[in-house]
Amino acid sequence: MIIPIFRIFDIEKTHSFYIKYLGFKMDWKHQYEENMPLYFQVSLNDAVLHLSEHHGDSSPGSAIRIKINELKSYHSLLSEKEYSYAKPGVEKTPWGTIELTVIDPFSNKITFYEEIE
Repeated sequence: MIIPIFRIFDIEKTHSFYIKYLGFKMDWKHQYEENMPLYFQVSLNDAVLHLSEHHGDSSPGSAIRIKINELKSYHSLLSEKEYSYAKPGVEKTPWGTIELTVIDPFSNKITFYEEIE
């Protein structure tokens, strides 16, 4: 399994975006001691991400693709939430997918996709 690491800078914004809005669950978190950077894992179905405040772990502006079943249902779920900073749509691509792209508060891009026939 490959687990991407996204750089984050604000725990409150991270929680609001990944947990409350996208519906990821917090699996675990690590902090060497108080007032040090946090490192934690979130997951949604089979997708696992590591989110890090540590300098040098990753660069803001990264991009990943996550395969998801029932993308249109997921889109409906997101549309019902009152998240002011993203109102993504679903797009059909020429390469046989439908896709929904969101950008987190730190410029990391996540494209959820589902293969269609």
